[in-house]
This record gives sequence, C-alpha cells and structure tokens, in this order.
Amino acid sequence: MKIKIRCDDKYEAQKLSSLLFIKDKNETFITAILNIFDNEIVVALKDKSAHSIILKDKVDVDIFADFIQSVIEKEHKIVSTVMSDEYVEIVKE
Repeated sequence: MKIKIRCDDKYEAQKLSSLLFIKDKNETFITAILNIFDNEIVVALKDKSAHSIILKDKVDVDIFADFIQSVIEKEHKIVSTVMSDEYVEIVKE
C-alpha cells in the first residue's frame, strides 16, 4: 500500500520522513498517535518523546492516521519513504 501525504512545508515533510522510517534498521520510530488538532498530528516515539507534525489540511491528517495505525499495531511495516518538497510518499507492506 502506498500513500502520498502533503505537509505544511518542506521542513515538516523532512520531519515526518525522518520519524517514519529508518532504512538501516527497517523500522519506524512512531509508536502511537497522541492527539490530532485540525491539520496537526502529535505522535509518540520509541524514546517516549512526543512530536508534532503539521500537514497541509485535515484530509491529509485523516489519511495519514488511518494509514499509520496498522504500522503502530505491527500489522504492517514501512518499507520506504520518499520526500519531494512538501510531499512524503510512504509505502508499507
């Protein structure tokens, strides 16, 4: 499965991409969705920290939250992320 998420800007896209997938270890840092505020999503990481990611709009937040839930529940794994400007393409298997 693959989705393309539009972030608020290039910085937010870089942040999302770096939190999502670590190539060397083939894993994701995100362990939970803590909260959603309009176009902002707050996620918990493996190191117990929380980070906010601002997406372009509420639709992108809903799509991302639905997509990442199966990864958090360990039903799927992220296999790649590709960033292009404010877009992040995410592939899971």
